[in-house]
Amino acid sequence: MPKQKIEQISTVGKRKIAVARATLVPGTGNLTINSKPLEIWGPKYLCDRIREPLFLSGDLWKKADIKINVRSGGSSAQADAVRTAVGKALAEFGGEKIKKTFLEYDRTLLVADMRQGEPWKPGRSKPRAAAQKGKR
Repeated sequence: MPKQKIEQISTVGKRKIAVARATLVPGTGNLTINSKPLEIWGPKYLCDRIREPLFLSGDLWKKADIKINVRSGGSSAQADAVRTAVGKALAEFGGEKIKKTFLEYDRTLLVADMRQGEPWKPGRSKPRAAAQKGKR
């Protein structure tokens, strides 16, 4: 009996220093983040932000299982990294029509937002703050 080929799509989403790795396989619509279902992963507003690519793709996401591992960064950066990883995976799974829909709605569903905080300089209290200089 020949082995059945299983299609697997792996994508990466980044935001600040948060990195999310998503793996999409055909399935029943399960979405897990760090082995937890999306419903209990974090605050509701962040979960709603992650659901945006799912709603935009219609019923396509119900035909796939998505497993996501995310690390580093804060909760908001992690949510945006997950959102980008899920968007990329669904765009690859769904084809050109889904990709066009995502780009019209919000470009960051497919392209990472690479802005990062500025590094702190030695002897300063903040990245750009410097001690005041007296004139007289």
